[in-house]
Amino acid sequence: MRATASNTKTTSFAVTQTVFIGRSLRHSIRNAEAMITAMMLPIMLMLLFTYVFGGAIDPSGQYVDYVVPGIILLCAGFGSSSTAVDVSQDMTNGIIDRFRTMPIQSMSVITGHVVSSLARNMLATGVVIAVALLVGFRPSAGLLDWILAIGLIALFIFAFTWLYAAIGLVAGSPAAASSYGFALLFLPYLSSAFVPTETMPTWLQGVASNQPITPVIESIRGLLTGGSIQGHIGWAIGWCLFILIGSMVWSMWTFKRKAGRR
Repeated sequence: MRATASNTKTTSFAVTQTVFIGRSLRHSIRNAEAMITAMMLPIMLMLLFTYVFGGAIDPSGQYVDYVVPGIILLCAGFGSSSTAVDVSQDMTNGIIDRFRTMPIQSMSVITGHVVSSLARNMLATGVVIAVALLVGFRPSAGLLDWILAIGLIALFIFAFTWLYAAIGLVAGSPAAASSYGFALLFLPYLSSAFVPTETMPTWLQGVASNQPITPVIESIRGLLTGGSIQGHIGWAIGWCLFILIGSMVWSMWTFKRKAGRR
């Protein structure tokens, strides 16, 4: 009997997760404009930096190889930021109250948003890489390097999507969630995404070199272009796991507190 009850509970949990992931994916498909915007803005920035600013930054014409890893993470950030708005909408439109009346784990609505965002952003990342190859990006990565780079990108997206989910939970409205999340989108500009940190003012180098985005970018850049990842990959994975675990705990605590008093 215990085994049967355990199997039923596991099946119910799996079905609930699948239903909410499907719900979020359908919302993403219906809101195609947001997904297109999340892809087009990084692509436009890549074209801008490659063809307008690239010649001044790197006259050798190889700037595209430098900038693409930063653009990939910028794309991931833009795509993940919509999770904050989606979560906030669910928390403020009364649908959580309906879910709480059902024999399901209503927290699954948050994990549905996160998994859907991960799938959506991995697709957007693939499009950005394809466009980068068209404009001259020439990676020297082997198969293992590509696997490690894609795995790191997926971990980064997963971690920051949970962070945006937490922001959506604490925000008082979708508009506030969008505003709070927008501030995080400046982190890639204060990193080594577009220029080496050594070229920045001394007072800014410490911030740019030690914030979470820089080691992730340097690791992806090293994996794709044959550079060294020593001294970066450990920090990159560590930062992503720290953000992921902290954001998940924050999300669960906030959801339980807010949903429980409704």
